[in-house]
Formats: sequence, C-alpha cells, structure tokens
Amino acid sequence: MFSKVRNVHFIGIGGTAMAATAVALKEKGFTVTGSDENVYPPMSTFLSQRGLPVFSGYHESNLATAPDLVVVGNAISRGNPEVEAVLDRKLGYCSLPELLKEFFIRGKRSLVVTGTHGKTTTASLLTWVFEHCGLNPSFLIGGIPTNLGQGARFTDSPWFIIEGDEYDTSFFDKRSKFVHYLPEVALINNLEFDHADIFENLGAIQTSFKRLINLIPRNGLLLANGDESNLIGLLGIKHCPVKRFGLASTNDLQAQSLELAENHSSFDLENETYTIPLTGELNVRNALGVAACALHCGITPVQIRAAFLTFRGIKRRMEVCGEPGGIAVIDDFGHHPTAIRETLLALRIKFPDRRLWAVFEPRSNTTRRNVFQSELAAALNLADASVIAQVARLELLPIADRLDPERLIADLRVTGRPAAYLPTADAIADHLMAETRVGDVICIFSNGGFGGLHSQMLNRLAARHNLP
Repeated sequence: MFSKVRNVHFIGIGGTAMAATAVALKEKGFTVTGSDENVYPPMSTFLSQRGLPVFSGYHESNLATAPDLVVVGNAISRGNPEVEAVLDRKLGYCSLPELLKEFFIRGKRSLVVTGTHGKTTTASLLTWVFEHCGLNPSFLIGGIPTNLGQGARFTDSPWFIIEGDEYDTSFFDKRSKFVHYLPEVALINNLEFDHADIFENLGAIQTSFKRLINLIPRNGLLLANGDESNLIGLLGIKHCPVKRFGLASTNDLQAQSLELAENHSSFDLENETYTIPLTGELNVRNALGVAACALHCGITPVQIRAAFLTFRGIKRRMEVCGEPGGIAVIDDFGHHPTAIRETLLALRIKFPDRRLWAVFEPRSNTTRRNVFQSELAAALNLADASVIAQVARLELLPIADRLDPERLIADLRVTGRPAAYLPTADAIADHLMAETRVGDVICIFSNGGFGGLHSQMLNRLAARHNLP
C-alpha cells in the first residue's frame, strides 16, 4: 500500500506527533495536506513556518485531491466527515503508528521510550545524545526539543528513537500505539494509572505494557525503572535481557551522589559523573534512563556527558516563557497528579524562596474524572496558591464520574493556601493580575492551549510595566 504513495492527507494534523510526521514527510518530497478543528501553538506555528497547508475544520472537500493515503489521527472517530468520505470512496488509510512502522521503522534499530511520565523529555535527551555524537538518528517525539527544532525527522541512519505512547492507536485499532514500534530497546520510565477513558484500571495498562515487552527480540534489551513498584511484576521475563535503573541500591544501574541545584542536576553512575542543565529529581531519573540506553548502544560516558551539557530542553516542559515585571510565567504540559507534583518540586529548587502559583486546566480524559480527586489536591497543595480552570466538557460525563471542582477547592483551602475555581482564561488572567506580585512564579499546567492564557499573561504583565 505504501510503495506508490506520494500524496498524503492527515486528519487531525494538529497533534504533536501528527504535525511532526507530516512536516517530515513534506521535507522528504511528499505532497502533504492536513485538517483539524483547532490547531494552537506551538504546533500551529510549527506547521505555518514550514509552509504546510492546514484546512480549518473537517470537510469532504478537503479530500478533493484524492490523496494516495489518508492518515487518521487517534482522536478522530466515526462520524467525522472526512473519515466517512474515506470509507465511502475506499481510499487508502492507516493510523499514524502503522504508517511509522511500515514506512520508517522496519529494518531500523528502534529505541522506544515509554512510561506514564517523562517520555518526551527522555526521548528528546536520548535523541540529542545520538545527534551530538554525529549518528543522525531518525526520531519521533511528542514535543519539540529546542536543540532539534522539530519533533520528527527521518534519515538513513540505522537508529530510530521514538516516544512510545500507551494510548490507543485509532478508532479502528484499539491497541496501544507503542505495539507498532518494533522495539530493539524498550525504556520504561514508570507506570501509573492514566487514560481513564480507555483503560479500566491499572491492570489493563500493565497488560498493554506486557504486550510491548513481548515484542523485544532476544538480542534486544528491556530497560526499566527498578524503583517503580507497578513495573516489578512485568520484569520477570526470559526472552530478552533486563536491566533495572533507579536510585535504590537494588538496581543494576544506580544513580548516586545526587545534586539538585537551581540550574542543573547531577548524579554518579558507575564512577562517572553526569550533569544536565535541567532541574529536579524527575529529570535525574530521565537522564539516568538515557545514560543507560546510550551506554548499551555503544556511546561512551565522555560523549554522553558532553551531550548532556548542551541540552536545552523541550517546549512546554517546565518552559520559562518570560519574566516580565519580575513575574515568571512557566508553561508545562503536566496533566497527571504525579507530573504536577514532580514539576512543582523541581520549581521549588529552580526558584527558591519565591511564591509559586499552580494554574491547572483539568482537560485530559482522566483529570476530568474523579479518579484523581484526592491526588490532584495533594499535588497542587505543593504550590503556595492555586487556580483551577473550569473542567473541560464536564457535562459529557456521568455525574458519578466527574471531578468535583468545589471539593477540590475546599481540599486546597484546608491548608490555608489560596485557591480559586474560575471559568475562563480571561477570568484567570484577571485574577492573577490582581493577586500576583513581583517575584512570583506562575506555572500554567495544561495539555491544551488553555485559551491563550500564557501569551495573555505575558502581554498583560509587560503592558503593566511598560515593557516592549
């Protein structure tokens, strides 16, 4: 099906992986178009800068060119006008993971980075290590690493580094995306319950990870966080080597002598010291997994250390957007209580003795539900003050399943910390402009565009202080 493909259309092109792959295909000479209902930065900017046309909304007319192949995003369902047209007209179609597997990964040395948290940072750092060493890897990452400028690239290198997501593949393929990625090495950072819309419980997620592990060849490697209790039951396998990494002495690869500073973190591994310009224990764990994988692939400690020191982070991962008038605005993709907690702990190190605000949009299919009702309160209480946005699409959930925002606010206020539940980005911006002061740090947590709150705060703070 793929051998004659030259004209490709992406339905749901605004997703990070979809956009990155579409641009990479365009750069390889394919004719590429895409459609989406609401593309927001950074992906809208990314697509525009690379001259890739995006149709606004889903319409059968978007398929007027009769593309050779239609790539259907995993957020797209039956009833979508373009999907219905594809099926009616019997056009060739596939999921993004299927496209990647058959078009780009097969025959490569595939390094799959997965886990509930830290996938994007870990995959970005691992890719940069290979790139810094001149290995020119192919990669697909669910974000935009600053060093690389894009989330995907397909080269002639034998190496393919990919962020492996456990979310389902498409409406016509309910397996996790990562089962398509032909892992030689699977690096599993951690495992927690998430994606409550498709997984019934933690056991269902563990089953999906078992399927990934079962695909590792006998000459491959399973690298797993040995400190993660939810992974222990998955590691007793015989078909391929297993190495555990972590902070505990029971691991095969143990990080020791941790130093967590404002602008860097460091650790020792096998009598070598590694330093990264990232803050917090969460990033030590990410870097430890990267070092373990790179060493296995033949990269030397000297090369790894040099690459680490020149790594410049990822957009939307603890990204400092600006500090107009002495108030820092941070953009973070965190939407799970553990990710929020670890990010706030890292920001305490990065910005010591400064008042820390957590502004959270309950937008994901898990945080809109009450499965993390208590955990969200515990995580957000690590901030000095919190603002919760209106829960997205709450009316679409049964009352018994919904996150209770009033209870969340009450739980936050029990500790005496200010907390507010506000309906819109404009209302939140008004509240922050009235309540923040010089020296404050505002961390905005969202896996979406949050109504442009980040840019609104930067613009309003700059205007208040007459800054350009």
